[in-house]
Amino acid sequence: MATIRRRLSAAIALGGVAALALTACTGPAPSGEGSEGGSGEGGASSAPIIYGTTDKVTSIDPAGSYDNGSFMLMNQVYPLLLNSAPGSAEVEPDLAESAEFTSPNEYTVTLPEGLTWANGNTLDSADVKHTFDRQLEIADPNGPSSLLGNLESVEAPDPTTVVFTLKEGDDQTFPQVLSSPVGPIVDDETFPADELLPDEDIVAAEAFHGQYSIDSYEKNQLVNLVPFDGYQGLLGAPKNSQASIKYYADSNNLKLDIQQGNIDVAARALTPTDVEDLSGDNNVVVHEGPGGELRYMVFNFNIMPFGAETDEADEEKSLAVRQAMADLLDREALSEQVYKGTYTPAYGFIPKEFEGATEPLKEKYGDGEGGPDQDRAAERLEAAGVETPVALNLQYNPDHYGPSSGEEYALVKQHLEANDLFTVNLQSTEWVTYQQDRIDSYPVYQLGWYPDYSDADNYLSPFFAIENFLSNGYVNEEVDQLIAEQRVTPDEAERSEKLGQIQDIVGEELSTLPLLQGAQVAVSGPDVAGVEDTLDASFKFRLGAVSKEG
Repeated sequence: MATIRRRLSAAIALGGVAALALTACTGPAPSGEGSEGGSGEGGASSAPIIYGTTDKVTSIDPAGSYDNGSFMLMNQVYPLLLNSAPGSAEVEPDLAESAEFTSPNEYTVTLPEGLTWANGNTLDSADVKHTFDRQLEIADPNGPSSLLGNLESVEAPDPTTVVFTLKEGDDQTFPQVLSSPVGPIVDDETFPADELLPDEDIVAAEAFHGQYSIDSYEKNQLVNLVPFDGYQGLLGAPKNSQASIKYYADSNNLKLDIQQGNIDVAARALTPTDVEDLSGDNNVVVHEGPGGELRYMVFNFNIMPFGAETDEADEEKSLAVRQAMADLLDREALSEQVYKGTYTPAYGFIPKEFEGATEPLKEKYGDGEGGPDQDRAAERLEAAGVETPVALNLQYNPDHYGPSSGEEYALVKQHLEANDLFTVNLQSTEWVTYQQDRIDSYPVYQLGWYPDYSDADNYLSPFFAIENFLSNGYVNEEVDQLIAEQRVTPDEAERSEKLGQIQDIVGEELSTLPLLQGAQVAVSGPDVAGVEDTLDASFKFRLGAVSKEG
């Protein structure tokens, strides 16, 4: 087995609910064309699986999306150099035959010989180099290229060898980065080097080498998958003969199809009330799994009140607005009134069970113990010369983050408008548009974060490093340097100290404002197996792990 130097968090069991996955008895699955599946562990693969979700696909080009719905589909059809087995967060060779640090700054991957894509094209080191070169070249604002901040270059000296040269040595996270949304390998004969490829062109080219290939594709309506016999990686052959992903605009319809047995597995997102109702159904069993979702608000430093590009630009007033909002929010009320305790309050930027996590917001804001304080908020605004009420446009999304987001942000509005300190204009947009417009059009907006890998770094680098994924105008060179340093610090105590320094600084500046954290919950029917393996600490839902009796 390859030597892989990494630091995985020992904290896996996080409380609350985030991604909601439920399974139930199902009727006949749609019959797609394509090859019959190979055998799973212990015998022939089982009947087809139908998976339902309210999530959406932004793009199935790995350079063009950085969201849970897109990666869920990509994880079924693209190879990754390293991956984690169902039920584990430990990264191991997947497409790779071996992977190891051959020097502090060089990570060398060896591929098997004779690999091909589903379309017959050769799959070799040139594809790997092409994949990561184009991520950095395209650097799409909605893509995951920010995860490659420590990557200097990629070389392919021969067809089976890939050498990643890192800017800083002893990177504690790089193997996990290769298993993340920036890691799906693409066909260099199909994907252009400097622009995104439309979904329909990817499907037509059959540019796949995962457990499945896409047999038919109606974006955000229905995707049919068939097993790909050429996949020989870590995950093995699917345990079902084929799979379908059905997309729902309304969680009520998703719940109804679970109850009526029209789908086998559903994920993201049902309301806490829906989960509570289904918990009383004798035909299903509720399971809790590890997770690490963080729900938060993002401030656009350019167009928020007193932002850099507004007519009244003023850094001090802009900071006072952000800090006053932190004073006013009642996370316990959000947790209990909206989510019935299935989400828990978040007072830090890293879920509290992760190594290196702190809770700077609890002491810095509100009553100093986690509760709100209207007087403190008023004093901040007055001291900065901010006239009240402050007009605030606040955007949220009801389909990607679940129907309870409407209730959540109605309560946020109520908190912010206390004592007439703010007047809040709440707006909502469908996810595909939301994902595109958030960068330039939303002064303050909702996002949720599902970690790419189980390490505290993944809650910091994508948000607070220069040229971060949020593209929200936040720049702090000290934070950027500390992020780079902690990533390459092998000493656990020293690394935790640097993580704490980062959280303290961003806790003062509030580029984002964390609200809630949660984990995963699943409900399975009696004829569906393997759902527990989809709720592991690697935060990936693998259809190939799920089976049911034919």
